[in-house]
Amino acid sequence: MFRLRFPARQIPDWAARFGSADGDRSIEAIGRRVRSRGFLTRTEFLAVCAWKSPRSAPRCRENSERDIRTLTGAALASSDEEVKIELLRLLRGVEWPTASAILHFCDERPYPILEYRAVWSLGHAKPPPYTRDLWLRYVTFTRALATRHHHSMRTIDKALWQ
Repeated sequence: MFRLRFPARQIPDWAARFGSADGDRSIEAIGRRVRSRGFLTRTEFLAVCAWKSPRSAPRCRENSERDIRTLTGAALASSDEEVKIELLRLLRGVEWPTASAILHFCDERPYPILEYRAVWSLGHAKPPPYTRDLWLRYVTFTRALATRHHHSMRTIDKALWQ
């Protein structure tokens, strides 16, 4: 279902084109705090959501501190890949791409960010509908790609985005 559109040896070159890491640094700092604590605060949640999808910000602001802490905490504590993403998608304004960004930065395990540009880089001219099955195959493929070529998931993600 997935195949890299460029030679794997070019992953670092494509990742380097991603641009400024300033925004990444603040989100990565949030991720470190969240991994230590086990859940996102409302402020952190809104920052990650705005980083991934500014258009969803109004809907994301509808979530209470309690709901954000409860659902992100449960998602990050779960060992079930499907449960993780589905719990995050219960938050208002959070669909597959934003849920995957939360996991990418905040979970202990490596997760890619589900994004149409990245899916294009893996052979889909038109992105297929985002489903649990697609998500699970995408996670498996990108983890294997990162492992096989000795790159972090962040490097893989940046390269695929290009």
